[in-house]
Amino acid sequence: MDTKPWRERVHQEDELLEQLQAQVSQAAKRRAAALAEGVAELGSVYKVAKDLGKSWTAIDQAIKKNGPARTDPTTA
Repeated sequence: MDTKPWRERVHQEDELLEQLQAQVSQAAKRRAAALAEGVAELGSVYKVAKDLGKSWTAIDQAIKKNGPARTDPTTA
């Protein structure tokens, strides 16, 4: 049985981890956008959280961390 050298295996796994991290980041952004759409539809983070059976803080943090950048209308 041919086993690849450990350095090559580590390099391959590093590449895979980078790809997976990029996919996770993209999924988190899409999820945050969907959550923000839910807030717009239902009217509040609390209502979205209740509908999904999650805590409102988890929903709020997901939107703040991964959602689209907010522009402050008072500074624009």
